[in-house]
Amino acid sequence: MRHRRVVRILGIALAVALVVVIVVAGFGYAVLGLWNWLMPALFKLPALTFWQAVGLLVLSWILFGSWRGFHRPGRHWRGRMRERWAQMTPEQREDFRKAMEARCARRSGSSAGDAVS
Repeated sequence: MRHRRVVRILGIALAVALVVVIVVAGFGYAVLGLWNWLMPALFKLPALTFWQAVGLLVLSWILFGSWRGFHRPGRHWRGRMRERWAQMTPEQREDFRKAMEARCARRSGSSAGDAVS
């Protein structure tokens, strides 16, 4: 019984590793192909190798966010704010708007009464 479980876990781990390798290779070759097709012709940049393309893919993932499916905490503030806004009275909403205008005006260096034109 224990032997079957170990074999099953190893099988799943190998399958996941194989899928990761295939996905990285696929996206790497896609980046490689697109870069080598467009960038040298448009911007006179050098062609990339496969590993440079994978590195560029990883770098863009780090700098610009994750792929879909990876959850990043703190991304649901809009939904929470929408719920809070729905529960506010019109007076509370107006007070909130004025407070936010004053806060934004302090950051930009203008006064809260200034109109943007």
